[in-house]
Amino acid sequence: MPDTGLSLLGIETSCDETAAAVVTGGKRILSNIIRTQIDIHAEYGGVVPEIASREHIRSLLPVIEAALEEAGIEAGNLAAVAVTQTPGLIGSLLVGLAAAKGAALALGIPLVAVDHLEAHIYAARLARPELDYPYLCLLASGGHTSLVWTESPLRYRTIGETVDDAAGEAFDKVASLLELGLPGGPAVERRARQGDPKRSPFPRPKVKAGDHRFSFSGLKTAVLYRVRGQDGRGEITLTEDEISDVCAGFQAAVVDSLVDHTTRAATELGARRVAIGGGVAANGPLREALSAAGSRNGFDLFAPPLSLCTDNAAMIAALGYHKLQAGEIAPLDVDAIP
Repeated sequence: MPDTGLSLLGIETSCDETAAAVVTGGKRILSNIIRTQIDIHAEYGGVVPEIASREHIRSLLPVIEAALEEAGIEAGNLAAVAVTQTPGLIGSLLVGLAAAKGAALALGIPLVAVDHLEAHIYAARLARPELDYPYLCLLASGGHTSLVWTESPLRYRTIGETVDDAAGEAFDKVASLLELGLPGGPAVERRARQGDPKRSPFPRPKVKAGDHRFSFSGLKTAVLYRVRGQDGRGEITLTEDEISDVCAGFQAAVVDSLVDHTTRAATELGARRVAIGGGVAANGPLREALSAAGSRNGFDLFAPPLSLCTDNAAMIAALGYHKLQAGEIAPLDVDAIP
């Protein structure tokens, strides 16, 4: 019988969030510390990989110490260290992986390598233990947008994914284009509340039956032409109200696309449970629209709290617990996969 009292330290440094957490039994979060670098990268208009790596080096040990202190647990009582191995920025991943290897070696405990995306898929169940398998997960983040049929914590099957840009990337690019600052998703959502999508409509990608692939490059280009003219090189001449309308129209198009694809897939698969994960899962209109679609189409929506949508270490430690129970221990020479 598995030991459900095992406490794992989770470490997450895949991009620009330095995070550490302690989770017991794969479900009880004792601490979840996140130190963001948003203000540092804001002046550059996006994440600078070299700067992100250096900030992780400065922040990671204090963040780990804070996670252990808040959890009220001594390092010697940890059962294992779980760390993000892939995907992410190579320099950022290496910082977290080096720290995790050092901790595992010094403490004489197992090292568990975790896929960041699989952890986002599990995040909804970490927050909502009543979410039973199987379930369909909409994974939407800055680098990935996909639909994943989930049969257990370690068994997945991709149903469809983006053929070009991810939803989160599109949000970031539109925010940059409109000079709204970082992070792009929340910035666009805030301005969209003040706008009217009907005054600035954008096209929705065509969807064929059985085709669950996403595409956001055309939508992103449409916004570029709306803002800078048909050659994409003009100056921004929109009023503040027009910028809000563009944000509202763009967001509505993204939400419609995500909800349409997810609903079609859930119907075809007979899914009664749908979860969402990733940074875009924090978008309020998306959560509301998917919940309403579930009511109309016979599935329940399971959405994690906002703290588990963005990059965090609790989901790494939680999924790491299941990998540990399955005997999936990583060697100390395991490498990062960007």
